[in-house]
Amino acid sequence: MGLSFGSNLIYIDKNQVFSSVKSMTCVGSLFSSRPSSPSRSSPHRSYDSPSSTPPRARHTFSETMMEENLDYAEALIRKWDLDTHKHEKFSSLFVDDREEAKKLLEAVTGLQNAMHYYVKLSSSSEKIIRSQNLMQIAIKRLEKEFYVILSANRKNLDSESVSGRSSRASARSSISDFYEEVYEDEESATTPSRTPPRTPPQGENSISESDRALDVTMADLKSIADCMIASGYGKECVNIYKLIRKSIIDETLYYLGVEKLNHSQMQKMEWNVLETKIKSWLRAATISVKTLFHGERILCDIVFSSSEKIAESCFSEISRDAAVNLFSFAENFGKSKKILSPEKLFRALDMYEAISDMWPEIESVFSHESLSAVRAEAMAALVQLAEAVRIMLTQFEAAIQKDSSKTPSGGGVHPLTRYVMNFLIFLGDYSGAISDILADSPVNAQTPLPESYFSSPTHGGGDDPSAAAITARLAWLILVLLCKLDGKAVLYNDVALSYLFLANNLNYVVSKVRNSNLGLLMGLEWIWNNRSKVNRYLANYERMGWSKVLSSLPQDPTADIPPEEVKECFRRFNLGFEETYKKQTSWVIPDPKLRDEVKITLAKVIVPAYRAFYEKHRVDYSREMGTESIVRYAPEDLDNYLSDLFFAVAGTSSYGSKKTSLSSGGR
Repeated sequence: MGLSFGSNLIYIDKNQVFSSVKSMTCVGSLFSSRPSSPSRSSPHRSYDSPSSTPPRARHTFSETMMEENLDYAEALIRKWDLDTHKHEKFSSLFVDDREEAKKLLEAVTGLQNAMHYYVKLSSSSEKIIRSQNLMQIAIKRLEKEFYVILSANRKNLDSESVSGRSSRASARSSISDFYEEVYEDEESATTPSRTPPRTPPQGENSISESDRALDVTMADLKSIADCMIASGYGKECVNIYKLIRKSIIDETLYYLGVEKLNHSQMQKMEWNVLETKIKSWLRAATISVKTLFHGERILCDIVFSSSEKIAESCFSEISRDAAVNLFSFAENFGKSKKILSPEKLFRALDMYEAISDMWPEIESVFSHESLSAVRAEAMAALVQLAEAVRIMLTQFEAAIQKDSSKTPSGGGVHPLTRYVMNFLIFLGDYSGAISDILADSPVNAQTPLPESYFSSPTHGGGDDPSAAAITARLAWLILVLLCKLDGKAVLYNDVALSYLFLANNLNYVVSKVRNSNLGLLMGLEWIWNNRSKVNRYLANYERMGWSKVLSSLPQDPTADIPPEEVKECFRRFNLGFEETYKKQTSWVIPDPKLRDEVKITLAKVIVPAYRAFYEKHRVDYSREMGTESIVRYAPEDLDNYLSDLFFAVAGTSSYGSKKTSLSSGGR
């Protein structure tokens, strides 16, 4: 049932009216024990028990009591009428006289009970109109108090502080108990106690002055909101709250650098400008969800704890648009297909990871049905970013296959290899996000290669199918790179140099995998298999590159052979060694460990055989004055020459400074 009083409509529950009347006839009103005058020194008036009086007497008793309560409420409410003090500077009761503020709240509650009582007697009672006029005066005062508390305590009510205090509040039996304690503490501060004051607790339960101010502020807001909602003015209370708190959310996001940009605007921006905005968004998103919106949700739930529906509606109104706008930034980047390229992949992954990591908080903070648009927008952002990542991975693979840069002249590590492996190392740092994104698009389904190539029983993912997804994609991208390097190797005129080039590049790939997070993803078996390939490439290089030198000596260097054949062996060895050495002085092995391994292997193959041949025949063919010696090198000379190989300091500049068409971008 609804009754109109002035400009407000009060809805009255029938059961509530009967319950309220019943309690008031038993002296159950909040004012039943209050003096009939606002003066605190007035004596309490006692009444005979109505249980033994006739019905008419009980009715008269209740009506008399209601009239006294109405008089009391009127005296107190008019005392704090804003219109009476309109020429004075406003001073909040909750700051200057907390006891008087509490009495005002009780007066409004009692006035509402009296109105329910008079409505039952007569819907057109003069007392109802009088009560309604008083109610509007009181509500006007409470609205002002509510607004002033919210405005004056913006600093105390910052989201970070509210979020930090939530754990303490949740430790109480209920929110109501928590705020009753605040008021009890207020009263004890002005009432003498028979017991000594308690020593403030130390440690994690101790309360700082700022925390205390926050508790009191929230208690005041809650008490006003409870009173206004119970009196039928919840909408007015919520409007004030939304006006203040929504502006705080909007201002905070503005200062955090959150902008509303659609995908068309993003596509027109220079990448360095857009990347700066993405970095700002990443920081803002974390702060917004975990602190700003989380704190506002807690504050809403506390202030409007008397009505879960109002708390939900209020938080939805102040946060929905801002939160949707926050996540739309990430979604619109994913939609910006025209600007997607491999070097932008990592920013897309940063945003995807940020939203994924915050998802529990997103679902918790925006759990209300009225905030489903926020959850939907966050999910849409994940979907669009995932699609963008898949597109950019495809672009990256295509860029490897299309690379047309020249091979390094000394057979060193190709710039393409460096770029791709550095790219994949960064990619490995996002293994969780990549696994989620690629879980539904296994790469082995798109190639004729056996599944065993894309998995390893020793990879870090074990039986986790999501981890296997990134392992397969990494293995595939490395295979694409190695195939491209095979094609570049045939461009060398020297077969030995081709093998050295392949060995250098595959060794670089294996080293990068072993010494990074990729090692956990690819597994030991993959590392061992490819390290074995490096050794096979080096064996082919040694066989092809030093064949003239090795074939110049007899199989048994200590065997007796004719002098002319001895001379011919020395000549062939000298010519082969000099020609090979001169050619390979420009060849490089960038990895110091691999370089030493190769030189040691060459020395073991060449020097012992030459030493045996040299020791047997050097006396007969020593250097003669005026003639060219047949024996040009001692075994120690060969060691020295071999130790100088594969550095090629000057040669490294011929390829080290060049960039491939793919490596022109970067993270």
